[in-house]
Amino acid sequence: MAVVMGIDLGTAYSSVAIFRNGKVEMIANEQDNRTTPSYVAFTDVERLIGNEAKSQAAMNSKNTIFDAKRLIGRKLDDPILKNDMKYWPFEIINHDGKLKIRVQHKNETKLFTAEEISSMILTKMKDMVEAYVGKPVSDAVITVPAYFNNSQRQATKDAGTIAGLNVLRVMSESTAAALAYGFDKEIFNEKNILIFDVGGGTCNVSIVSIDHGVFEVKSTAGNTHLGGEDFDTRLVDRFVREFKYTYGKDISENKRSIRRLRTACECAKLDLSSSLQATIEIESLYEDIDFHSTITRACFEEINADLFRSTLVTVKKALRDVRMNKNSIDDIILIGGSARIPKLQQMLQDFFHGNELNRSINSDEAVAYGAAIQAAIIVRDKSKIATDLLLLDLTPFSLVSDM
Repeated sequence: MAVVMGIDLGTAYSSVAIFRNGKVEMIANEQDNRTTPSYVAFTDVERLIGNEAKSQAAMNSKNTIFDAKRLIGRKLDDPILKNDMKYWPFEIINHDGKLKIRVQHKNETKLFTAEEISSMILTKMKDMVEAYVGKPVSDAVITVPAYFNNSQRQATKDAGTIAGLNVLRVMSESTAAALAYGFDKEIFNEKNILIFDVGGGTCNVSIVSIDHGVFEVKSTAGNTHLGGEDFDTRLVDRFVREFKYTYGKDISENKRSIRRLRTACECAKLDLSSSLQATIEIESLYEDIDFHSTITRACFEEINADLFRSTLVTVKKALRDVRMNKNSIDDIILIGGSARIPKLQQMLQDFFHGNELNRSINSDEAVAYGAAIQAAIIVRDKSKIATDLLLLDLTPFSLVSDM
């Protein structure tokens, strides 16, 4: 049977899994990591993708592209984009009515669409799979946030086509996570699960019923602009103000300084999931000034309080759309790196009257894992596991017929 793959094309990180011989295998990159930064960089001599691109971002900020997922399928006059552009060091222009990213590559000016940048990340995923299995692989399911509209979904599919993939389907991330959750479970009485997915750039909630191998998506709600990078931005803004107060200098327009500060803030955010305080230390952040500071978990929670509350708004909408009482939810599944934030977990648990949250599946890998299962179902993999599963999905926007 042919090998098929599932790709989680994430805002901050991407991952890929394959389905073969009746089971799912997660694929690691050259650094032996199962998640790869969604970064593409252009230099005078080469193009870098993943870890290599992210590691040189501070030194080559104008030519290092990230957040392509926040650009894909959008127009330049989108008010959400205008706010994001304040934090992006790379240049976005209007070229013949289309949004393009302008970079310098091999001493030439190059223009790329968000689809083309995303296709480079997808090509990286494809190359990793082919290196692992030792043969060409093209059949793939690619995931997107539940609330991506038709334009964003089609643009994602186009990115896959550019990467040489046969895109079997573009499916919702939270639906893929539900498949990962129920893949090896024998559930003979209907069970309602809530998928709480907060990743690098999006927040998605889906309610899925599982019964005798049938996965039915009852409702889905989401915010395509709420995730870990937004929490990072709040930290960046805080430390920019602190630097200005302490040293009388405004670093907000210095792209290299902001890039270095953002990297440090991301690390601090991760530290605060396991510690009550994190330290920021950056040598020569601006004009040879070394910057040292600390932030407590309580402060991090305070400056992101409104964003954290917004995740519960999404939960409530998913319940309301299906007219379901929160007491009818049997299991709550956490997906996405930002779902590890203790405050988010506490708020979610309190909302569901103290019910335990299910952490049984890997929150970083579940989406790609489930997408690989869906790919196997589509190509009618002959393994009993794949033939016994049926997915009844829904999308909040009308899609073109071949999606």
